[in-house]
Amino acid sequence: MASKPSIPKGTRDFSPAEVAKRQYIIQTIKSNFEKFGFQPIETPSFENSETLMGKYGEEGDRLIFKILNSGEYLKDVPLEFLEYKQEKAITPKISEKALRYDLTVPFARYVVQHQNEIEFPFKRYQIQPVWRADRPQKGRFREFFQCDADVVGSKSLWQEVELVQLYDTVFSSLGLNGVTVKINNRKILSGIAEVIGASDKLIDFTVALDKLDKIGEDGVKKEMIEKGISEEAIVKVQPLFNFTGSISEKIEKLSQLLATSEEGMKGVEELRFICDNVANLGLTTAILDLDVTLARGLNYYTGAIFEVAAPKGVAMGSIGGGGRYDDLTGIFGLKNMSGVGISFGLDRIYLVIEELGLFPETVTESSKALFINYGDAEAFYALQAIKNLRASGIKVELYPDKAKVGKQFQYADKRNIPFAVIVGGEEMSSNTFSLKNLVSGEQISVDFEALREALI
Repeated sequence: MASKPSIPKGTRDFSPAEVAKRQYIIQTIKSNFEKFGFQPIETPSFENSETLMGKYGEEGDRLIFKILNSGEYLKDVPLEFLEYKQEKAITPKISEKALRYDLTVPFARYVVQHQNEIEFPFKRYQIQPVWRADRPQKGRFREFFQCDADVVGSKSLWQEVELVQLYDTVFSSLGLNGVTVKINNRKILSGIAEVIGASDKLIDFTVALDKLDKIGEDGVKKEMIEKGISEEAIVKVQPLFNFTGSISEKIEKLSQLLATSEEGMKGVEELRFICDNVANLGLTTAILDLDVTLARGLNYYTGAIFEVAAPKGVAMGSIGGGGRYDDLTGIFGLKNMSGVGISFGLDRIYLVIEELGLFPETVTESSKALFINYGDAEAFYALQAIKNLRASGIKVELYPDKAKVGKQFQYADKRNIPFAVIVGGEEMSSNTFSLKNLVSGEQISVDFEALREALI
């Protein structure tokens, strides 16, 4: 007996209703991207390994799905590599390509490769799947969609101000009120590492600090010690674990803490500019908050860092994030090309909206009417009306088989189709239709125009 088929852990099938809800979110995000002047691009599902590796830090590199070379992929691997299981040496010889980990690095590659065709500053959006060999859990999948908006070719901090507004606009459009847009600055993190004497451990420091919400203060301190950061330095950083107050108060505290760090003070001034202007312009429903523990453990952020938290009461990780990455295109040979971007986590946003019951009922609406099939002549008569109804933008369908009428009504019921259109010899001879409301049971005889009006 054949075994039951399955799908890999961390992946999912989507039902028609789920796809309709996902498309509703995507269309809402897409329409707002375009309102803000972003243009769409697409890149391949997989890239050359050298494009991706080394761009996400050591942890990120481990989560990249590698694609085996076709053919005899082991023929160029020295026997001693296999015998002693030297994975790092073996991998480049058996895998030259990898599934994309995010959309930002492929975008940087795109910009460098097409720089002579692009008008800068270039504002692009991209909505495509990405893959990560992560441990599956609620809201975390191995295959998921990202919805990114990035600007390259401008160092203006007005871009950051607009991206906060874009977050606010999208989540307001989705009815997802009360999200928190957390902001920090990589220069501030560099400044903190400098004043506590841990500049040489900046990446280890920020990666550990970024886990505060997940592993708590004690867990972060333990990881810092394991990475070689001194206990004296950890004592100096203690105020960050309980950094409270308004944004203005937090900025003033940072100004005092980082007074001796030129890099740190640059970050403070950038934050002040962004936060002050966002406050003056106002947000519709989102809340802006300065979170000095926010690090987002990716190597390429150089300025502002963003992360979006779901409304209070919803147990979910971040539903969006991003930041400025002045050096990203430089790794592909294009210097002095500053960029900044944000991403929306489609799958997590879906789960939050579902949990809060915020999907409009119209999102999953099926056909408005099912035409009952009594035979070929009746089906042809029905299809003439169906063609004209569809031309008016009305979703209708014909049951494909001449089955028992009860079976056809049962099909309509299971599909949540609210009306049935009955076409028999009497209707055909009088050029009419019998329209039955499957909720109330009421049935009336109508001509085509009345039928159309009833189904709009």
